[in-house]
Amino acid sequence: MTPLHDPNLRGFASDNYSGIHPEILAAIAAANEGHQISYGQDVYTERLQEVMATHFGEGVEAFPVFNGTGANVTGLQSMLPRWGAVIAASTAHINVDEQGAPERVGGMKLLTVPTDDGKLTPELVDREAWGWGDEHRAQPLVVSVTQSTELGTLYTPDELRAIASHAHERGMHVHMDGARLANAAASLDLPLRAFTRDVGIDVISVGGTKNGALAAEAIVVLNPEASAGLTYLRKLNMQLASKMRFVSAQLVALWEGDLWQRNARHANAMAQRLRTGIEAGLADGSIRGVGFAQATQANGVFATLPDGVADRLRSSFRFYDWDAARNEVRWMCSFDTTEGDIDAFIAAIARETCA
Repeated sequence: MTPLHDPNLRGFASDNYSGIHPEILAAIAAANEGHQISYGQDVYTERLQEVMATHFGEGVEAFPVFNGTGANVTGLQSMLPRWGAVIAASTAHINVDEQGAPERVGGMKLLTVPTDDGKLTPELVDREAWGWGDEHRAQPLVVSVTQSTELGTLYTPDELRAIASHAHERGMHVHMDGARLANAAASLDLPLRAFTRDVGIDVISVGGTKNGALAAEAIVVLNPEASAGLTYLRKLNMQLASKMRFVSAQLVALWEGDLWQRNARHANAMAQRLRTGIEAGLADGSIRGVGFAQATQANGVFATLPDGVADRLRSSFRFYDWDAARNEVRWMCSFDTTEGDIDAFIAAIARETCA
């Protein structure tokens, strides 16, 4: 097939824009010969269980799925009765980017709390953690956190431990949306277990797609007492792959060695290079009027731009508005973002802000 796109085109809209990492593409090819039992009874899915145990400890169970929305909805469903509700930050992906799937497909009520940095605290959880036993109110039974958050910020292990302890004391379980879990681990320089199972997180989604895979995510149950029915819910939600070996092989390739960490560290480093370059330009006057809306702690930069600059930049580099009313934009870096990509973008920012 003749390629239909320019392979040299780069953007900063999403880490979903990147292709498949060559090592993961090779893993798909390696899994392609011969026959394997379908629907997860294959050797690659079996190996994935062992790989996840090396990261999170014995007794965990991984359920490969196709995408992050499916992972979050299905995982949360397994944690809730029909009358259950989920407390989350108002900026959480399950609230603003999953098109109503948690409520319309998952049948759960979302109880959202506004935050300045995308992070919950025990005090913020308590704004919605009430009304147990009231038949007129959806029952808050799960707290969902995102690591790293949708605003590119990070929870420390102590912050997560405080939330989990607070939730458990009130009879709630804790879910973590880990679409960018690798970026968080790379930035914190911690093993995955240190800010998940060890701090009391019960169920997580583990991202692959944003870190070099193709349609490969997983729900990982860290506390079996917090989740039930995933064997059935995955099929019910159309997230059960018939040729699951190709999903699992990608996740094994990503998480078995250090590929997940290499990819995430590189993406994080490119985001830091972008921010540092802009800050240097602001200091020497070659860039004007750019501000930063959040700390840059993972692979995203949240910036504010002078009027009209975003649209002019988008003629060459694709990216999204985050809050158009504030001229706030989001720039995401990926495993395949190069230093040259960053430097070219900084140069374009300099031209457009000084035009």
